[in-house]
Amino acid sequence: MAGVIDSPQPIRVLIVDDDALVRAGLTLMLKGAADLLVVGAVADGGEVRAAVDRYAPDVVLMDIRMSGLDGIEATRRLRDRPEAPEVVVLTTFDADEHVFRALRAGASGFLLKDTPPEGIVDAIRRVVGGEPILSPSVTRRLIAHLVPEEESRRRTDARTVLARLSEREREVALAVGQGKPNAVIAAELHMSVGTVKGYISRILTKAALDNRVQLALVVHDADSAS
Repeated sequence: MAGVIDSPQPIRVLIVDDDALVRAGLTLMLKGAADLLVVGAVADGGEVRAAVDRYAPDVVLMDIRMSGLDGIEATRRLRDRPEAPEVVVLTTFDADEHVFRALRAGASGFLLKDTPPEGIVDAIRRVVGGEPILSPSVTRRLIAHLVPEEESRRRTDARTVLARLSEREREVALAVGQGKPNAVIAAELHMSVGTVKGYISRILTKAALDNRVQLALVVHDADSAS
């Protein structure tokens, strides 16, 4: 099956949601995938750090709106840690601007809570494989919700970041912004996949970014209409 990680160990998943029914439903659904293992489930963002220390998950499914610490702040705190797990945020509304903020906080993507089970399973596999989960159509709607002054500032900052890159690095960055996987970038730019990964690593370091999702957002910001 496409997207399955070639690993002898199952992908460890931590669920964070303040709705007990959602936690139970996700746990039951993920148990149907042989290569996934739900290692824990907590009800509040404030419990995430301790749960990560205890369960060592590879992926955290993070609700956004919770009665205690919300998923955005919990994601930011978690991604500041060394070797932090990937985070996929969950939301009820695809036009919720908090999702966009969560991506900037370091999440690897987002899912709607009505995503079919196979879509959730595939998303978990993909983020572990380094492939972010971003819907371009939803991203455009989220950008449209942001105030013009903030958008203008982000556009200027993003263009400054890209200007610090070499021509080849910018080509790779733009391809990442278009959602292309490493293999496609390698083929189009006539380089090896390993070389592409090396470029992305250098770009993230130069731009002080956490992952390729944030790089894609920088490319979107730089290309937004003036």
